[in-house]
Amino acid sequence: MTDFKFILNALPYSTPFLFVDSILSISENGVIGEYTFKKEEYFYKGHFKDNSVTPGVILTECMAQIGLVCLGIFLTTDKSSENARIALSSTTIDFYKPVFPGETVKVVSEKVYFRFHKLKCKVKMYSMEDELVCEGYISGMVSPSNE
Repeated sequence: MTDFKFILNALPYSTPFLFVDSILSISENGVIGEYTFKKEEYFYKGHFKDNSVTPGVILTECMAQIGLVCLGIFLTTDKSSENARIALSSTTIDFYKPVFPGETVKVVSEKVYFRFHKLKCKVKMYSMEDELVCEGYISGMVSPSNE
């Protein structure tokens, strides 16, 4: 298995707002990664108080971190360079199933295009039972930190 630590180390997030546990594969055309929503995550407190569910905005953030940011870092940096600069520009996500505390999700992203520093990806999130949780398009501006 390839070591993707350089990408994980370059992510501009930290706990409690880091939603990437691992990258399973990555290429110029896409990325696959996973995250487990821990039962003690801060956003579960008060969100459906007796039946916690992961907010859609957090699912979208997880999809963006794995599906856009990790891929953007891979496309614009090498193992020795500094972090890329990344800014989200648009999302369109459809939600199909809830994600509960303690569940692990897999994010699969396919590059639609990357030109003039704009990266657009088709991103899908699956449960560990391989059921589609949500899907959509996420776009952002990505450039190396030296530009």
